Amino acid sequence: MGDVLIFAEHLGGHFPKTTLTAIHAGVELAQKRGASATAVVAGDAPDAVAAEIAKYGAAKVIALAHPALKNYLADAHAAALAALVKKTGAEFVVTTATALGKDLMPRLAARLGAPMASEITAINDDGTYVRPMYAGNAMATIEMDGPVKVITVRGTAFDAAKPAASVSPIEKLDAEIDAAALKQEFVSFNQTKSDRPQLTEARIVVSGGRGLKSGENFKIVLEPLVDEMGAAMGASRAAVDAGFVPNDLQVGQTGKVVAPELYVAVGISGAIQHLAGMKDSKIIVAINKDEEAPIFSVADYGLVADLFKAVPEMVEELKKVKAH
Repeated sequence: MGDVLIFAEHLGGHFPKTTLTAIHAGVELAQKRGASATAVVAGDAPDAVAAEIAKYGAAKVIALAHPALKNYLADAHAAALAALVKKTGAEFVVTTATALGKDLMPRLAARLGAPMASEITAINDDGTYVRPMYAGNAMATIEMDGPVKVITVRGTAFDAAKPAASVSPIEKLDAEIDAAALKQEFVSFNQTKSDRPQLTEARIVVSGGRGLKSGENFKIVLEPLVDEMGAAMGASRAAVDAGFVPNDLQVGQTGKVVAPELYVAVGISGAIQHLAGMKDSKIIVAINKDEEAPIFSVADYGLVADLFKAVPEMVEELKKVKAH
């Protein structure tokens, strides 16, 4: 059996929880295939991040170095990974279906002429995989044929890897990148900074929908609730498309997939595409004035009320509780 390469995503020397999810899934896949799991950290000087990743249970960590890998460039990263796959003879390449993973892995699969399974939610003992279809309304069991298989895993479907009892050995390699893949140029990275938790890693998410009617209402009605609860803020696609909030807050099939301990949906009707991004949340609370809204079909607690009255009242009650 060929081994498993786990692409360990990081930014500025730090890796998100989603990277630990990829490691957990990759190690699980390797165990079920009787293979070995190797984490790959790419960068211009990846040693420090590789040393951190080495604490989480991969059999080995490869620190893949090249000046072109300092920042994420799709062509350079795809070329470097493709060359590494050929060099190591790996059978699987795994990462989490983040924005970067969704951009990089199809390019890698194309370079390798390999089949790809996206957003898998389970790895079966018989060599098949489970992935959602039709916005999560059907689950398909699939198998892939070929010397190399490329996989992205849904970040909410697997646990994050825990620190292991021992530290993995680290191998330093210079990345091989063909000249054509070096034509892309990194210009700038404009990071959105917020004191709130990251949407995909927060324990509590409060999302607003079209029912809030304007971007101003997101600020004066929803944000006080978000901040009182110490939550991350999300939004439905309808709210994003209406220009109420930026698209990095979008939760749903074409946005971010989240599974917090508590998800509060405010003024969200609950279209299938939105439910696909949050229905795995442990507890779902819905506030909507339409008692027939589909969101109530997945909610653990539902409040049929005018959000412009209910949300400020919730904020005041939370303040009272905190005061005691």
